[in-house]
Amino acid sequence: MSEIEFVVDQLKCAFDGGAWHGPALMEILDGVDAKTAAARPISGAHSIWELVLHVTAWEQAIRTRTVERRALQLSDEQNFPRATDVSEGAWRQALETLRQGHEKLIATVSGLIESQLGEQVPGKPYDIRFMLMGAAQHAAYHGGQIALLKKKSGEL
Repeated sequence: MSEIEFVVDQLKCAFDGGAWHGPALMEILDGVDAKTAAARPISGAHSIWELVLHVTAWEQAIRTRTVERRALQLSDEQNFPRATDVSEGAWRQALETLRQGHEKLIATVSGLIESQLGEQVPGKPYDIRFMLMGAAQHAAYHGGQIALLKKKSGEL
């Protein structure tokens, strides 16, 4: 397995399944409805919906950093967007946007050559390899948060 294939595999495992740690992000989100996604079962914590929008925003930012090789910083509002429409249709669209963004990230990474993994991310003290592995860790981390929110909401 090439290093590119390894990175792609790690991104897919954290997002879709097959990771050793347990359910992946999309497996955890399976069966969550709009009401549960918008709820705040833990005071002061982000909702499931906000976490989905957050992961979506960062996967796009990582893709932009990888493709355009430019420094990119998210504002607080971009980092944790709020859902303004909490309908079931809007929730399904948020999940679809997350899935499409992840598929674009996978396609981007699949198109890299291995030497590009060692290139520094503009404005950051790390390389593309480190950032992409961080994307997999990010999905797993927020998947864990979502699992706890589901449990608190009585969904597990």
